[in-house]
Amino acid sequence: MPRDWDAASYQRVSAPLEAMGRQVLDRLELRGDERVLDAGCGTGRVTAALLERVPRGEVVAVDGSPSMVEQARERLGPRADVRVADLTELALDAPVDAVLSTATFHWIADHDRLFERLHAALRPGGRLVAQCGGEGNIAEVRAAIERVGEPALAGWAGPWRFASPAETAERLERIGFDDVRTWRQDVRVEPEDPREYLATVVLGSHLPRVPVQRRDAFVDAVLAELSEPAIEYVRLNITARRA
Repeated sequence: MPRDWDAASYQRVSAPLEAMGRQVLDRLELRGDERVLDAGCGTGRVTAALLERVPRGEVVAVDGSPSMVEQARERLGPRADVRVADLTELALDAPVDAVLSTATFHWIADHDRLFERLHAALRPGGRLVAQCGGEGNIAEVRAAIERVGEPALAGWAGPWRFASPAETAERLERIGFDDVRTWRQDVRVEPEDPREYLATVVLGSHLPRVPVQRRDAFVDAVLAELSEPAIEYVRLNITARRA
């Protein structure tokens, strides 16, 4: 099941993710009258920009986190249909012309099921434009977590699925997408508040597994293990079309 997020904290620290998301949105050519799915809308920062691109269209925005959806509803108002949904169980009442997704797919373990549901949500000829964490993402942070060696995390594989461009392209084509293009992009983020960013964005699935009395020390220890207070992202970019 998707986890709930600290939406208030995410809203404070997510400007770097919004900036990446807006670049992805720029790849989605729109006339302005389409029905578009934002798959993993978070607090709705990128969704708000999407709404501006479809003044005569519709936006369906989904996220697995109830607190994120609550914030998105407040931000977007009645023009967007915002709902809590697990993308691996997604079922829409009508197909969409396009799917936009940013910073979401790497939180989902079953990419076959994920892309099958997105394929089903698209009308024939509909487009998928997305970006998520890819192979090699946040490598230094992951190494730092290992060095800290929090006992409560022993044996846990972690919350992420960082796929390669090649395996993702093969998966999309097998499921029924064509015009598939996948590529990696390196992005360096220097958060204004590195500690809060790390705790909310990167370690938010780790902390519930750590005893309450050790959570602050765990975040501090991971931050101290980094060579500098920055996150080196490897983003997996995806464009494809339902055949």
